[in-house]
Order: sequence, then C-alpha cells, then structure tokens
Amino acid sequence: MRDISQPLSTAQRTFVDLLVERGALRFGAFTLKSGRSSPYFINAGCFHHGGDLTRLGAAYAATIRARFGDGIAVIFGPAYKGIPLALAAAQEYERLVGRPVGWAFDRKEAKDHGDGGGFVGAPLTAGTPVVLVDDVITAGTALRETLAKLVPTGAVVRGAVVAVDRQERGRGERSALAELADECGVPVAAIITITEAVDHLAVDGRLLPADAARIRSHLAEHRAS
Repeated sequence: MRDISQPLSTAQRTFVDLLVERGALRFGAFTLKSGRSSPYFINAGCFHHGGDLTRLGAAYAATIRARFGDGIAVIFGPAYKGIPLALAAAQEYERLVGRPVGWAFDRKEAKDHGDGGGFVGAPLTAGTPVVLVDDVITAGTALRETLAKLVPTGAVVRGAVVAVDRQERGRGERSALAELADECGVPVAAIITITEAVDHLAVDGRLLPADAARIRSHLAEHRAS
C-alpha cells in the first residue's frame, strides 16, 4: 500500500480526474459483489471513450512498472471489465519498456470448438511472468477466481494492479490486499487509495462535504487493521 502521506503524482491526479469526468467514481448507496454496502462505487465500464484507454493505460502501466519492474511478458484482465484494462495497460507498458508485451483475458465459459480453451490472447505458458489488472478489490473474490484459473497454465503471476484500494477489511481484520498476498503469494498494488481520491476531490470542491463525511465514516467502520 502506498504511503498516503506523500503527495499525489501527476499520473495519480490525472487518473482521479478521469474517474470523475467519466462517472466511474460515483457516490450514493451501493451493494458490492461481496454483499457489503458502500457509499461509493467504482465502475470501469464507464471508460468507453477511445481516449480513455490512453489515460487508463498510462496509469496502470506506470504502477506495474514501479511495483513489478520491466520484465512482465503478459498483462491479464479478467472478463469482462478487465479486458480493456489489460489492452490499455499492455500498450502503454510496451512503450515504456521498449519491447513487445502481450495481453490476454479469460472466457466466462471454455470454448470447445475453433481455437478452444479458456483464454484469449497472448499464450500463457509455464514460466511466463504475468500481472493481473482489475478495477477494484473488495473481498478479493474475483482475483482469487482468476488466480485459480491461471494455476494450470504454469504462468507465474507476479502480482496484480487495481484502480483503487478501498482500504477495507477482507474476510478478516486485515485488508483484502494483505489477505491475497498471504494466501496466494501475490502482491497487489493500487494506482490510488480511496482516501487519497476523497481528500483530493474534497480539497478542490468536487466532492460535497456530506459525501466526503459518509465515505470517511464508512472507512472508520470498515477500514482494515
């Protein structure tokens, strides 16, 4: 987890701006996949303009490179929302490292005709260094499912990158990110934490005080130890 006492980078500020511009970060009352209620919701499906992919890719690729280095061969996005994230991240990461970088995603149901298999895109072979990309983690359910699918390929998952760290407890008192690291040996990095996003938007007036207060109250109740 990033040290939230440090100022946001230009890339992080640009990413928060994109979240707000596209309505990908919304405030209200939501029920998450984990069943937990939340005063905000992050929806990567709102990034549907061509130019969004460039900005998304830059944010994900910068985080991948900073956390996992230059040696990643394939960037993997769980279907469906992870697919454009993987494409965008691979394109920009390829530019940063100066060599070809693959991208891939899983099928919801394995195909038994044509090219067959449960994956689409770059080959996932034994020893291939892979990073997963997704929009957000709550209880970590989606990433656990994806990791289980990848085990038979022999690919080496170096870690995962999500858009926003919700900073909430997973199944126990620790965060979903910390639980995933312990259970799966897979570190998880985030482009930005929800606290950083809320503070940034509150300071410049784009987040109403009442919404900021609800989110901070929610975090006080559910924040990981």
